[in-house]
Amino acid sequence: MAAHSDDPRVQAIVQRFQTLGEADVARLGELYTADAFFKDPFNEVRGTEAIAGIFAHMFVALEEPRFVVHQAIVQGDQVFLTWDFLFRMRRFRRDTQCIRGGSHLQLTADGRIASHRDYWDAAEELYEKLPVVGALMRWLKRRAAG
Repeated sequence: MAAHSDDPRVQAIVQRFQTLGEADVARLGELYTADAFFKDPFNEVRGTEAIAGIFAHMFVALEEPRFVVHQAIVQGDQVFLTWDFLFRMRRFRRDTQCIRGGSHLQLTADGRIASHRDYWDAAEELYEKLPVVGALMRWLKRRAAG
């Protein structure tokens, strides 16, 4: 399912995220404002240089990382995207992994991102897939449920 929005700013952002490659990291200033805010379960940074560092690390740490945006909900300058993040780990599991999440974006009039906050469950989507930590997380989940 592809993201649908009549807003050309959102269409451009979705296109950029879905085709993001390692060479594109140097041009993130075209996508984000100079003082943009970014937060996810592991990072909280401000500025395109710091944001570029997060994406650069993604390409170093993971093989074939890519985003598939499923839905775009737009209200004025506020955007919420639902997505899958697909990748293979360089260590541990070699099969394709999928993290499902969402992003809340606040856009400027020129279509750049001023604020980007990612929401996804690190315990379920990542930790449970790691060898030793995963076994512990699954055990804790069973204990909490029972």
